[in-house]
Amino acid sequence: MSKSENQFMKASIVTIGDEILIGQIIDTNSAWIGQQLNKIGIEIHEIISVKDTMDGIRIGINQAAAVSDIVLMTGGLGPTKDDLTCEALADYFDVELLFNEALWTHIQGLFSQRGRSTTDLHKQQCYLPANVALLRNAMGTAPGMLIKSDGKMYVSMPGVPYEMKSIMTDHVLPLLANQSDISIVHKTIMTVGQGESVLSKEIDDIEATLPAHIKLAFLPSLGKVRIRLTGKGADEQALHDEIETFGQQIADRLARYVYGFDDIPFEQALGELCLAKGVTITTAESCTGGLVASKIVSIPGSSAYYSGSIVAYSYEMKESLLFVPHDLLIEHGAVSEEVVSAMLLGVLKQTGADVGVAISGIAGPGGGTPDKPVGTIWLACGNLKEQVTKRLLISKDRRMNIEYTSNVALNMVREFLLGRY
Repeated sequence: MSKSENQFMKASIVTIGDEILIGQIIDTNSAWIGQQLNKIGIEIHEIISVKDTMDGIRIGINQAAAVSDIVLMTGGLGPTKDDLTCEALADYFDVELLFNEALWTHIQGLFSQRGRSTTDLHKQQCYLPANVALLRNAMGTAPGMLIKSDGKMYVSMPGVPYEMKSIMTDHVLPLLANQSDISIVHKTIMTVGQGESVLSKEIDDIEATLPAHIKLAFLPSLGKVRIRLTGKGADEQALHDEIETFGQQIADRLARYVYGFDDIPFEQALGELCLAKGVTITTAESCTGGLVASKIVSIPGSSAYYSGSIVAYSYEMKESLLFVPHDLLIEHGAVSEEVVSAMLLGVLKQTGADVGVAISGIAGPGGGTPDKPVGTIWLACGNLKEQVTKRLLISKDRRMNIEYTSNVALNMVREFLLGRY
């Protein structure tokens, strides 16, 4: 398999394991593999998850090989009875399982270094399909396996993420690096504060001018949308320049909502804005329980602009820590414009920060009333001289309400700092 034989290289990933199918673990391996292959111009055509059975593995390989030049498999290479990948590969290619003395010596050496003894199961792990070339695993006992057949490449690797990454980095990526003449270039415009349907309508005329080799995708999340341009072509520099031109057109059109490019975390972009403005920020949180603060401090160096926060869930805490008047709570309730405004002033006085945001709401699933149903959230943002408030009516899902509110709160800080209120 070479460049001249196939310019448009496609790969399929087959993940093996019941633990993935039942949701016991999340398949992070495929995401990482896809990112790495994309960098070298190899497109992931599909990701298939199959059971730990001979039939399941065979069906997965068949499906992947039918559409791709490269089949990458993860999982099923351990020493236990449910690890059937070696047996399934031998059956698929109609070859014998042969004992690999070199691998057995390697495994014995590893266990000896750790002061442990091997078992018969570890010895059983050394029976490999006769047609494989071993790919050394620097991080564990199960080696990667490479098979070339009928112009296609099959690679089997352990499912343990750090072992898979080691084999991919040391062996597979260098092997595939020169397999594709096609470059794949991405440009991601990061937006916040508006939904994908509105954004799409705003730039539909730009999208209509995109050439066939450049595609546009909208990737929404709670309160944010990533707009991704993807181009494929032989001339990487020309493609990059073309993508940049279209990306800038979109960013200019959607300037109010754009906070950065190429997957920069929103919290990082907000931190950079705080540093540029020379301000410190704080939060007073009730229903979000400190999630906004957690997002802020997830960015290294946030101590340069983050003063601290107060999480005040009960009436008593709102009164004692944020100076919210008792009568205000009784008259209007904790979920009200009046109370979040008082919470904001209280946290600004307590922390000495320049700008803050306060949140109080009914996250659910219970606690709602006809006047204030579940999903009612009040936010206040500003400084000691100027404040703005906002009411949200979201959903009955607690997790969604908390996450969405946290993103809205951070965006309110951003909008306030940019003078948009």
